[in-house]
Amino acid sequence: MSETFDSVWDAIEDTPQEAENMRLRSRLIMALTEHIERSGWTQVAAAEKLGVTQPRVSDLMRGKIGLFSLDSLVNMVVAAGMHVEMSVRAA
Repeated sequence: MSETFDSVWDAIEDTPQEAENMRLRSRLIMALTEHIERSGWTQVAAAEKLGVTQPRVSDLMRGKIGLFSLDSLVNMVVAAGMHVEMSVRAA
């Protein structure tokens, strides 16, 4: 019997809490990388604007999600001139 999941994170994470955390981090990373690409920023320029190092931007652009906390990603989103909105609903 095969098991089905709502998302890849539900399948690979041990708890629903970890899956939700990864889902949120994933969305923030995608928004940041899209913004950086749309803006035409080099990694050096992005690092300066986001207040991080160029290697950190490289990790971001390569989707190294495990290296970023929700806090650090929210800080970078705001530094990039974007706004984060959140909604909470029943599971």
